[in-house]
Amino acid sequence: MNSIQEGSAVKPRPAFWYDLPYGYLQIDVYPGGERMEQLAREILALPEGLRDRADQVFRMYALMMWELQKHRVVGCALGLHPDGESASMSVLTVSIVEMQGVNPKAALTLLLASGAGETRETGVVPVELPCGTAFVTGTVEETDVPEPQAVPGEAPAKAPVWRGMVAIPDTRSSSVTVLQLVTPSLHLADEYRSVLLGVASTVTYTDPQSADSTGGALQRDAGAIAEAVRNDFG
Repeated sequence: MNSIQEGSAVKPRPAFWYDLPYGYLQIDVYPGGERMEQLAREILALPEGLRDRADQVFRMYALMMWELQKHRVVGCALGLHPDGESASMSVLTVSIVEMQGVNPKAALTLLLASGAGETRETGVVPVELPCGTAFVTGTVEETDVPEPQAVPGEAPAKAPVWRGMVAIPDTRSSSVTVLQLVTPSLHLADEYRSVLLGVASTVTYTDPQSADSTGGALQRDAGAIAEAVRNDFG
């Protein structure tokens, strides 16, 4: 189980925990200076033919981690699942949104009441999770297509992606735990929505490693979610 605890690089408050389903690999968003120096040394030790390409990937990784940290992303995972003869990719991020001086649950409830939840496809819809009431939305958006070498003066190519989001108000503080899942596989939007809700259902603000029975129950639920994802993606 992934933990977002006191004493980590971002020191988010409060701490919370969540599980990753089948097919997702956790990415270290806060690798630390020592880890980055080690990667730099490993790149310098590569043969000349590989060094420049590895250096480009390293710089891209460093830039991406900086962007994620800037937006208070505390967890990131890359997903790869079979889709016929090819593979479907997705990115799952977990972040914290501070709402100083505002009750986060009341703010999201007001958003829902204002008409933002009119449809399941595009609106903000409430959902009951083990950790409390949350709000889910899913939209199809256009985003820039990453290119190895951008051409000066030319606008980047665009491609549609499905983006789902679950916002979980933390009633102990003025913050919202936000889970987002993005994939270019629009035809699998319903399956990925189930994956997103499955991860959200594992979110807890109680340490699952505690000695009481709650931890064991949470781990069993997480296992069931992972099995459900296996069924969705084969």
